[in-house]
Amino acid sequence: MTTTTETSSSTRAAPELSSFQHVGLTVRDIDASEAWYRKVLGLVRVFAEPHSTGDGHAVVMTRPGTGLFLGLEHHPDADRQRFSPQRTGLDHLAVQVPSREALDEWIAHLEVMGAEHEAVVEKDEPVRIALVLVRDPDGIPIELFWFGG
Repeated sequence: MTTTTETSSSTRAAPELSSFQHVGLTVRDIDASEAWYRKVLGLVRVFAEPHSTGDGHAVVMTRPGTGLFLGLEHHPDADRQRFSPQRTGLDHLAVQVPSREALDEWIAHLEVMGAEHEAVVEKDEPVRIALVLVRDPDGIPIELFWFGG
């Protein structure tokens, strides 16, 4: 795999962005998902709000002390199928951990919480990384990701 950085062919630069503000995930059972994200990832509820269309609602969660915000979305007419990365849209979420040692702490935590996870993946090329994949109650893959630079 080759890593490249493309420059825009546009003559006008895009306005500044600072970071992702939040990610919203449609879930099958909002109560079960909220409980899982609280127990496994240590997120807490910030607020709940109805959708602007009048049907469904969202529970917004955060990890205190971080800029990580997650919206769990309940849509009454959602298809209720388990997540599949083969459908157009989201493939996975990746959450960065601060060190390789922290990744090992997360693995131990996942095991204590009874959260099934895949084996650690470590690579040195094209960049040094390590990650472990865990799936939420809907099967959405979440990578706990360490970037070694």
